[in-house]
Amino acid sequence: MTNVALVALACGLIIGLGAIGACLGIAIVGGKYIEASARQPELMNPLQTKLFLLAGLIDAAFLIGVGIAMLFAFANPFAG
Repeated sequence: MTNVALVALACGLIIGLGAIGACLGIAIVGGKYIEASARQPELMNPLQTKLFLLAGLIDAAFLIGVGIAMLFAFANPFAG
Protein backbone atom coordinates (compact mmCIF):
# COMPACT_ATOMS: atom_id res chain seq x y z
CA MET A 1 0.00 0.00 0.00
CA THR A 2 1.15 3.49 -0.73
CA ASN A 3 1.32 6.40 1.67
CA VAL A 4 -1.74 7.96 0.03
CA ALA A 5 -3.81 4.82 0.63
CA LEU A 6 -2.72 4.61 4.24
CA VAL A 7 -3.56 8.28 4.82
CA ALA A 8 -7.00 7.77 3.27
CA LEU A 9 -7.56 4.76 5.51
CA ALA A 10 -6.42 6.71 8.57
CA CYS A 11 -8.73 9.63 7.71
CA GLY A 12 -11.66 7.25 7.40
CA LEU A 13 -10.87 5.66 10.73
CA ILE A 14 -10.46 9.02 12.47
CA ILE A 15 -13.79 10.31 11.20
CA GLY A 16 -15.68 7.03 11.58
CA LEU A 17 -14.55 6.19 15.09
CA GLY A 18 -14.98 9.81 16.16
CA ALA A 19 -18.54 9.82 14.87
CA ILE A 20 -19.35 6.57 16.66
CA GLY A 21 -17.87 7.89 19.90
CA ALA A 22 -19.72 11.21 19.65
CA CYS A 23 -23.03 9.50 18.91
CA LEU A 24 -22.65 7.10 21.83
CA GLY A 25 -21.59 9.91 24.17
CA ILE A 26 -24.53 12.13 23.28
CA ALA A 27 -26.93 9.18 23.52
CA ILE A 28 -25.70 8.28 27.01
CA VAL A 29 -25.83 11.90 28.21
CA GLY A 30 -29.31 12.34 26.74
CA GLY A 31 -30.57 9.15 28.35
CA LYS A 32 -29.22 10.16 31.74
CA TYR A 33 -30.84 13.59 31.32
CA ILE A 34 -34.22 11.96 30.67
CA GLU A 35 -33.79 9.73 33.74
CA ALA A 36 -32.75 12.62 35.96
CA SER A 37 -35.56 14.91 34.78
CA ALA A 38 -38.10 12.14 35.36
CA ARG A 39 -36.87 11.66 38.93
CA GLN A 40 -36.60 15.36 39.81
CA PRO A 41 -38.64 17.55 37.45
CA GLU A 42 -37.73 20.72 39.35
CA LEU A 43 -34.10 20.36 38.19
CA MET A 44 -35.00 20.12 34.52
CA ASN A 45 -33.79 23.61 33.52
CA PRO A 46 -30.31 23.44 35.15
CA LEU A 47 -29.84 19.92 33.85
CA GLN A 48 -30.87 20.97 30.34
CA THR A 49 -28.22 23.70 30.37
CA LYS A 50 -25.57 21.18 31.36
CA LEU A 51 -26.85 18.71 28.75
CA PHE A 52 -26.42 21.21 25.93
CA LEU A 53 -23.00 22.26 27.22
CA LEU A 54 -21.80 18.65 27.29
CA ALA A 55 -23.32 17.91 23.88
CA GLY A 56 -21.44 20.88 22.44
CA LEU A 57 -18.16 19.73 23.99
CA ILE A 58 -18.64 16.19 22.69
CA ASP A 59 -19.35 17.52 19.19
CA ALA A 60 -16.36 19.85 19.42
CA ALA A 61 -14.06 16.91 20.15
CA PHE A 62 -15.44 15.10 17.10
CA LEU A 63 -15.00 18.16 14.89
CA ILE A 64 -11.38 18.53 16.03
CA GLY A 65 -10.85 14.95 14.81
CA VAL A 66 -12.47 15.84 11.49
CA GLY A 67 -10.15 18.85 11.21
CA ILE A 68 -7.10 16.68 11.81
CA ALA A 69 -8.33 14.17 9.23
CA MET A 70 -8.82 16.97 6.68
CA LEU A 71 -5.31 18.21 7.46
CA PHE A 72 -3.95 14.77 6.63
CA ALA A 73 -6.13 14.50 3.53
CA PHE A 74 -5.32 17.86 1.94
CA ALA A 75 -1.95 18.94 3.39
CA ASN A 76 -0.43 15.52 3.86
CA PRO A 77 2.75 15.80 5.95
CA PHE A 78 3.64 12.17 5.11
CA ALA A 79 3.70 12.60 1.31
CA GLY A 80 7.25 12.72 0.25
